[in-house]
Amino acid sequence: MIAGIVVKSTGSWYLVLLEDNSIIKCRIVGKFKINGFKLTNPVGVGDYVRLEMEQSNNDEEISGVIKEILPRQNYIVRQSPRQLHYLHLLAANVDQAFLLTTIKEPNLKQGFIDRFLLMTEPQNIPTFIIFNKSDLLEAADLEVFESMKNIYESIGYVVKLVSANDPKSLAVLKTILKDKSTFLCGQSGVGKSTLINSLQPHLDIKTEEISDYSGKGQHTTTFAEMHLLDFGGKIIDSPGIKSLSYNNLSLQDVAHNFREIFEVSSECKYGDCLHRNEPKCMVKQKVNEGTIDVNRYINYLQILDEIENQNYWELHTDM
Repeated sequence: MIAGIVVKSTGSWYLVLLEDNSIIKCRIVGKFKINGFKLTNPVGVGDYVRLEMEQSNNDEEISGVIKEILPRQNYIVRQSPRQLHYLHLLAANVDQAFLLTTIKEPNLKQGFIDRFLLMTEPQNIPTFIIFNKSDLLEAADLEVFESMKNIYESIGYVVKLVSANDPKSLAVLKTILKDKSTFLCGQSGVGKSTLINSLQPHLDIKTEEISDYSGKGQHTTTFAEMHLLDFGGKIIDSPGIKSLSYNNLSLQDVAHNFREIFEVSSECKYGDCLHRNEPKCMVKQKVNEGTIDVNRYINYLQILDEIENQNYWELHTDM
């Protein structure tokens, strides 16, 4: 069999880059799961696979059949937005992740930052929080950025402020991206495609403006795709995400993957404390003291409630 890496996934067919730099269109045979969960797209961009060549019926196009997915170093998944009990595989075998966000155009959503980190943290994937469109920011916006930077750098994340129009910003990002496989994600309209085009102009990825009607971004990337960087490395561009939910995490998984919450949880009275209404909870004390960001804590509680409610309805639907 022939080995290669998946560079584009549409959910029904895949482009695989072979060792000779040729690209083969492939389909899959068989069913694949992650930790018992069914996948809407069994093969993800970044997966290393083995395939067999096949000839199409018209004898003109040679394609392949993916027979094997090699063991993954890591993976990034989300709950399928359309199928409640399925996971959607976003990427595999990445060295790091870039969460691209903005203070304005579109407006900042801190909840999305926290939800995205809950996808990469369980897999120990180093994640950079990149605030884009610095050229649009006024004094009040910069204060908001500094507040976000202080919150996330205090718990160990790297935070950058950049603009696709600023050569210094691009130089900083190229240094981080060089010789790494990087997953790039963000909500619609934050400028992912524009930023990639600035880093690699020859790619000429389609971009669109923010919708004047809704103030929200419009989807321009339809399928996840890997791009090779001429200065070294690979970047996986993903479709804009509107919201994130979790059918693959337990309540304790959430508690363990909010870094600052997990760090002080050993000081709580109860070992299984979820930091909601339990007595002598050190996390709640730190929130009251201002040591733990109150908005992060509120986002944490909201995610717990969502998972609990989802589990309740699943249980009672199956009865």
